[in-house]
Amino acid sequence: MQYNFRLLQLISHQCLPKASKFSTFTNHTATLNKKSCIFLLKNCKSITHLKQIHAQIFRVGLHQDIHALNKLMVFCTHSSDGKLSYAETIFEYVQDRCLFIYNLMIKAFAKKGCHRKALSLFGKLREDGLWPDNFTYPFVFKAIGFLGEVFEGEKIHGFVIKTGIEFDNFVCNSLIDMYAQFGLIDIMKKVFDEMLQRDVISWNVLISGYVKCRRFEDAINVFHRMRQESDLMPDEATVVSTLSACTALKNLELGKEIHQYVRERIEFTSIVGNALMDMYCKCGCLSMARLIFEQIPSKNVICWTTMVCGYANCGDLEEARELFERSPVRDVVIWTSMINGYVQFNRFDEAVALFREMQMRRVKPDKFIVVSLLTGCAQTGALEQGKWIHGFIDENRIPVDLIVGTALIDMYAKCGCIEKALEIFYGLREKDTASWTSIICGLAMNGKTVKALELFSEMKQAGAKPDDITFIGVLSACSHGGLVKEGREFFKSMTAMYNIKPKLEHYGCLIDLLGRAGLLDEAEESIKKIPNEGHAILVPLYGSLLSACRLYKNVDMGKRVAMQLVKIGSSDSSVHTLLANIYASAEKWEDVTKVRRKMKDLGVKKLPGCSSIEVDSIIHEFFAGDPSHPDLGEIYFMLDRLAKPLFGLEKNEIEIEGC
Repeated sequence: MQYNFRLLQLISHQCLPKASKFSTFTNHTATLNKKSCIFLLKNCKSITHLKQIHAQIFRVGLHQDIHALNKLMVFCTHSSDGKLSYAETIFEYVQDRCLFIYNLMIKAFAKKGCHRKALSLFGKLREDGLWPDNFTYPFVFKAIGFLGEVFEGEKIHGFVIKTGIEFDNFVCNSLIDMYAQFGLIDIMKKVFDEMLQRDVISWNVLISGYVKCRRFEDAINVFHRMRQESDLMPDEATVVSTLSACTALKNLELGKEIHQYVRERIEFTSIVGNALMDMYCKCGCLSMARLIFEQIPSKNVICWTTMVCGYANCGDLEEARELFERSPVRDVVIWTSMINGYVQFNRFDEAVALFREMQMRRVKPDKFIVVSLLTGCAQTGALEQGKWIHGFIDENRIPVDLIVGTALIDMYAKCGCIEKALEIFYGLREKDTASWTSIICGLAMNGKTVKALELFSEMKQAGAKPDDITFIGVLSACSHGGLVKEGREFFKSMTAMYNIKPKLEHYGCLIDLLGRAGLLDEAEESIKKIPNEGHAILVPLYGSLLSACRLYKNVDMGKRVAMQLVKIGSSDSSVHTLLANIYASAEKWEDVTKVRRKMKDLGVKKLPGCSSIEVDSIIHEFFAGDPSHPDLGEIYFMLDRLAKPLFGLEKNEIEIEGC
């Protein structure tokens, strides 16, 4: 069939004009009938050709033909290069819309993430007097679940029951997924349990729903139940979801069992391979993960990222970097994984160097990379680097949302710039628990006790719910400010008002608070009341009490606490040092000698003091007695020059043991 392509381009360029506009055109093209139109639409390859065919459909008067419209809409909503806006325009021109066309559009909107439009069309469908079917509801529920509109979801669920298709598998599966999105576990389970017949997808959606809601034990129980109660065999989706639960729970035994099942029953795809690698990596079996990695025939960037992340998280940064360099494709996620690894293991200079290389390669960083770098600055006290990263965020217009804002607050607070941290905090449009907690902890750390507790009060008034970390900041503030009464009340409120079970860190803050105030007996009694979850966790608490005993020269309690630590079997050098100092303050030198001798017999060595300084954006660390710093000679020379005029000493009289 011959086309006058110039004419077709002119026609298709217009935004679907009415058919009457074409009446003045002479018949430059061969006459099309319905059959040939359908044939052309079936074999259409691009949106450009579709517009040309559509123009011809208008020309021959088939623009309202239901069969031609159906094929036209199928192409627009399914084609990889199709334009949804073009489909919308066609839809508006259809005079008598059928349910099939509505379903196509609702599905297309839901898949493209246009959830509001999907729901709007669902409303129009009912206004047009059409009756939704089992192909309509799944995508409506998908849109509702994404938007989190619980009431709307329950209302349409009720409509489904009235129409009598509540037991359709397709509809039930989508309902399970929607309630999982809402986090309504009980309703999700009820829908599943009431299904008359379940397919593999039903089981998969339930397992996936539990995983979404972080109910990993329940997900694994459903997996076992599937294998015991049904004749259905787990497929790829079942395996991947269940492996996610195994990964979260570090359930290596079940992970291995699933791996064996994959070997015997399922095609080994890159998706399954990635899930297995991730499980083995996070369960500490890197050798097994690497074996699976080598077995994957066609490795995508996710495969490489999983292994890089696995090695980086385990501290094997050399192997991680080697795989990173070998990866044929490096997206922002794999760069983030490698940078995170360096930050996690205090190799901040290498993290920054890699970030600069990333910029040179023109890989656009996302907020997660800058957050990781800001975390490194906070850990090392690298204020200048932190300011530079803050400038980078501004220059590259990376939005300072809650995640980035909280990281900036944390960095400035830990680097001592609490006023700047407050400035950023007050500049946030929205504040969540993490941002409130970050500034409260920062204020406590910088000795701003009153301001920290003031903001804690504001946090509660704003409706943000404190978490366990928030209370660490609050209790620390009370400890630094000597606010014993307030500290006791806050500690009690954790359980009474917020249902937060105190952790070791909270008890540590309480013992520190009581110890600083000289309430040693109360501190000792508080330790005895801690639920017995293993003696080892009590070591730092007794250590804190021992420190208070030294401060208040309470030798009797110091000896008692030391005996308790001996029973626990602590070999912490600070504990032995504190005990020796307590004896020394009471001039019990024989006991001091005994403690020192015991430290020697046990091989306990005092940890060397460490300090760090940032010079020209480089962090320099110094350990007492460690001569390994490359500039140590120059440092000693400068100390020599400084000391001589200060103390009037000759060069050979200056003796330096270490930095």
